[in-house]
Order: sequence, then C-alpha cells, then structure tokens
Amino acid sequence: MSNQLEPNRPETRCSPLGCEPLGPDQADDLARRFKALGDPVRLQMISLIAGHENGESCVCDISPAFELSQPTISHHLKVLREAGLLDCERRGTWVYYRVIPSALAQLSVVLSPEPGVVRGSDCASEDASAPFPSR
Repeated sequence: MSNQLEPNRPETRCSPLGCEPLGPDQADDLARRFKALGDPVRLQMISLIAGHENGESCVCDISPAFELSQPTISHHLKVLREAGLLDCERRGTWVYYRVIPSALAQLSVVLSPEPGVVRGSDCASEDASAPFPSR
C-alpha cells in the first residue's frame, strides 16, 4: 500500500491509438488497465470512489453498494490497484481508496481522436516542443 496518493509528475504528450504504434511496454500497461475495467463491478467501483466526497472511499463506503461478499469486494479493489487505477492508504482500521486521475487520463487520451496531454502518464514521450493541433 502506498502512503502517497498522487505524486506530482510532469505532463507528457500522448498520441491517440491510431496516430502512432504502441510500444510493447505501453501496450501491456494499457491492456492491463483496460482489462481491469472490463468488469462491470469494477467500473461501478471506480465511479463510486471517484464520485465520493474528496474523491476517496473506505471499504465501509463501498461494500453497501454491492451485493457481494467482503472478500470479493477486496479482490476487485486489488485488481484495480494492481492495474494502477487506484491507490490506497491505511488510516487506523480502514483502508481508503482513491482513483489515480493520471491513469484514467492516459486511457482517455489513447482513445481520443486527437493528441493530448496527460499529467504524470507513462505514455511514450514525444518531442515536447511539438505544438498540438487546435481543436
């Protein structure tokens, strides 16, 4: 578990999927994240956590929203954490989860029809001096 919820990292330029080929590492990372979001329960969890007060939720906030056992909820949260979509922090007896905005932004940008900028993404860097096309 990480005690740091969102490190300040520089912006990186990312190209949409159709503009340039993905490298093997980038493709693996994106596939892992999309696979984690491929389950409706995990999509609901991401939405619930992101929409909660201060953008974070403890398991006590998440569990009542689902008719699932606590171990199943923990499994889904673990999949989202391992995919780099959630971060967590233990506070006393509870673990609080927060969506990692840069991870979701990276997924959004890679599917966008135009290049964009992602703060702290793991996308392959392009020439930082290259201008963006206007929208």
